Amino acid sequence: MKKRRIFDIDLPEEEETFPAGKPEESPARRSPMAAAITENAESLRERRAVEDQIRAENDALAAEHVRMKRLGLIVDMVPLDAVECWKLVRDRVKGDDYELTELVASIRDLGLSNPIRVEAREDGKYELIQGYRRLSAYRQLLEETGDAEKWGRIPAGILPRGEDLDGLYRRMVDENLVRKDISFAEMAMLALNYVRDPQTAENDPDKAVALLFQSAGYQKRSYIRQFVRLMDRIGEDLRFAQHIPRALGLKLVTVLEERPERAAQIRAVLKDWDNRSVSDEIAVLQKAVGEGDPERPIPVATVAPRPGKAKTTFQVTSRVGTAKCTAANGRLEIRLDRDFSALDRHKLEAALARLLDDIG
Repeated sequence: MKKRRIFDIDLPEEEETFPAGKPEESPARRSPMAAAITENAESLRERRAVEDQIRAENDALAAEHVRMKRLGLIVDMVPLDAVECWKLVRDRVKGDDYELTELVASIRDLGLSNPIRVEAREDGKYELIQGYRRLSAYRQLLEETGDAEKWGRIPAGILPRGEDLDGLYRRMVDENLVRKDISFAEMAMLALNYVRDPQTAENDPDKAVALLFQSAGYQKRSYIRQFVRLMDRIGEDLRFAQHIPRALGLKLVTVLEERPERAAQIRAVLKDWDNRSVSDEIAVLQKAVGEGDPERPIPVATVAPRPGKAKTTFQVTSRVGTAKCTAANGRLEIRLDRDFSALDRHKLEAALARLLDDIG
């Protein structure tokens, strides 16, 4: 039997740890699932912060868009056939517009520097607020050239729906006040058309002048009121009213107030004079106030003054709306917010025949 040898081995002393071989203060290791959850939460927080920033920027842009739209600063290319001129009665009197030819040439060569202003309608079309001559120039260019791609659409500042009618009239008036060529006759006609508009509440032309021409000075408003009286008496028979000098217009008002029969005389002279010129018409007016060339032969009709009130203005409410009516010698005018040209002609003729029979 062999004897076993025993060797003594000295090992270094170590502190006991648990689990074995790991330092007591070493950080605990996370599982792969916990690490993934933490990373996903951090990513969600970063994404939410980015989304909040984008949302805030979009809200700011939307608010700025609304602000600019209210000011009419949002400009788009609007089809000409989508622009209507029903809502506001324009300030342009009938007759010539020599400067339109110059405007057409300028737009053709240089383009449109100042967009028109329109109001969006619920049916997708637009109501013209400012820029009647610019719109007319584009329509003339389209008619002359037939180039719908170039002239079939016009730059327009789009106003939101809902602005009151008085505010829209003021926009049109204020823009026109800066025009050098606008005449007292045109401004007077705008005031008259405003009170005749069935959607406006004001029936007094003097108050309409005060409302519409707030930006004008006192003296200018006084002249406009005088021309209102002139245009109310003979405006419909004038073809070149915008060429009446201020001094002549004021004298005419004085004469017509002192001698009302002169209005009928002037209308009778101009009634069937279709080929008259600007100078012809001015000469008739000058003769009515005792001015002008005494050698120039101008027919003067003798018409007896009309008895009673020259004109009556009133409102009539019906199932189709409130109409503003003007009754005068030889004229009955009905203004209603409706496109009568869209009605069947035979139906319209029958309705008017019944009206005339009833009042006859």
